[in-house]
Amino acid sequence: MTLHFTKMQGLGNDFLVLEALHQPLSLSAERIRWLADRHFGVGCDQILIVERALDPANDFRYRILNADGSEVENCGNGARCFVRFVHERGLTHKRTIRIETLGGVIIPQLLEDGRVCVNMGQPIFEPALIPFLPHHALGWDSQPPAESVEPAWPRDYPLLAVGTTVRHFSILSMGNPHAVQIVPQIDQAPVALEGPLIEHHPAFPKRVNAGFMQIVDRHHIRLRVFERGAGETLACGTGACAAVVSGIRAGLLATQVQVQTHGGTLSIGWEGEGTPVWMTGEAVSVFSGQLEWPPAL
Repeated sequence: MTLHFTKMQGLGNDFLVLEALHQPLSLSAERIRWLADRHFGVGCDQILIVERALDPANDFRYRILNADGSEVENCGNGARCFVRFVHERGLTHKRTIRIETLGGVIIPQLLEDGRVCVNMGQPIFEPALIPFLPHHALGWDSQPPAESVEPAWPRDYPLLAVGTTVRHFSILSMGNPHAVQIVPQIDQAPVALEGPLIEHHPAFPKRVNAGFMQIVDRHHIRLRVFERGAGETLACGTGACAAVVSGIRAGLLATQVQVQTHGGTLSIGWEGEGTPVWMTGEAVSVFSGQLEWPPAL
């Protein structure tokens, strides 16, 4: 089988984009891991699949497959690449399109300067919808003892046991779950050590993206994210949205924030409860190609 692909990146968060409108796709977990492998395959953080929308009111369906073979609900950097891809391939001439994801419908817009602005929808704070199990946050196996004092929900930062320490987190969903903590210096943040512990914490039945945020000033943060199924990436769009939302709700950030990642800068805006989060940034096509599956796959 010949597979046609396009390699794209958004702030260094890199993707293989596959069109499933006109070619059949059969992607087992083994094939996904092989494609994402940077030594034996093409190499990427995630694989993005363009499909026909299930609802005729929408333009496309968008699936996101992690490098480990798992499927996730949403990806902000991927959404921007998705828009550039469908325009460059002539699959649509609309500048504003409606895209179905597992986490809901998102509405990206291709701007005149080539950047993409995405309505990422409203953040979700209800624990059951994140999903987040508060009674597991401090290591309890069931509901906490009556005499225990839990953080107020959802305004305060919940406490989460990470290894032998207890940290304050903001826990929310941007169509996918995020746990964001504030760190004093991003370059010294224990991302590699604590990222996997947070990702697989029993309080998150579907795992979680771990964000490490340094607040520079009310309009500027620095961010690193350990993503579910991919490890630390150079940038994370939904992670940037989650971090800014958490800072605004805590009264630490303004409503428009520049998010500096290792891969570049995103602009994030949020006016508060009941309004969507807006993300603006670049998306770049790197190259296109085709490949044949190894016989073993």
